[in-house]
Amino acid sequence: MANWELKSCCNHDQKVFMATIGIFTVVILALWRTVLLMPFKLITVFLHEASHAIACKLTCGDVEGIQVHANEGGLTLTRGGIYWLILPAGYLGSSFWGMVLILASTNLLTAKIAAGCFALSLFVVLFVAKNVRCLLLN
Repeated sequence: MANWELKSCCNHDQKVFMATIGIFTVVILALWRTVLLMPFKLITVFLHEASHAIACKLTCGDVEGIQVHANEGGLTLTRGGIYWLILPAGYLGSSFWGMVLILASTNLLTAKIAAGCFALSLFVVLFVAKNVRCLLLN
């Protein structure tokens, strides 16, 4: 007979981490169609498009531009590269960046480093953004 008890599966920190992820998931689902999550959705679109660009560069292509639109759409203009690697890179890259951020949140030092990188990227957007909406969301 199989033993399905989970008495010794996790220590306190692991339980807190799983509960936090669960709570964040419920809150995100509840707020999904509100304006509160718009900046995070646009960051996700940017990471998706940046992953296409990274795959293009890694396969010796040229990136002509990245566009992130207010309707949560995006476009990466590329020339050359291996398209069958570039095309799925957006979804795989979004998952990869999400995994990196979740893993970074497990340690105080890595969480601070991730937050610093995020703040630095927002600071860079102040000088690169060409439209008012992007500047206001920043």
